[in-house]
Amino acid sequence: MSTPASIPAFSLERNQRGRLVCTLADGTRREDVVPVRAYPLSAPNDGVAIVGADGHEVLWIARLDAVPERERAVIEAELAAREFVPVIERLLSVSTFSTPSTWTVATDRGETKFTLKGEEDIRRLPNGALLITDSHGVGYRVRDRFALDRHSRKLIERFL
Repeated sequence: MSTPASIPAFSLERNQRGRLVCTLADGTRREDVVPVRAYPLSAPNDGVAIVGADGHEVLWIARLDAVPERERAVIEAELAAREFVPVIERLLSVSTFSTPSTWTVATDRGETKFTLKGEEDIRRLPNGALLITDSHGVGYRVRDRFALDRHSRKLIERFL
């Protein structure tokens, strides 16, 4: 819909039910839209689609940082409410070095325990990042495994 250099004029607001409404430059209003990241883990600010209730793309945003501050704040708030990926800051303990094992971790949302079913549930991402999926399908992110404290690095390396 748009070139990477420009984003069509649009506005976002919430209706009386608290749902997002997108108004395009030509005056077209689309109710119940949601923002969806194209690359939520590897490039979260590149490629965000505003998708209608019917599942069709209403608007394509090549770079989120190119969006005016007001609309960007609305998009980021909506994405934050929809995306639940706690960031692991430290590994406190693991029950065993074979799987399944119970991990106790400190995240950006507090301390928690989860079960890792198998090593295949640890996905390597660019720049030392990891995505760890627990037995319930909840994803935990490690932003940079090389930046973790020594104890955490030693524990995690046993599974990689």
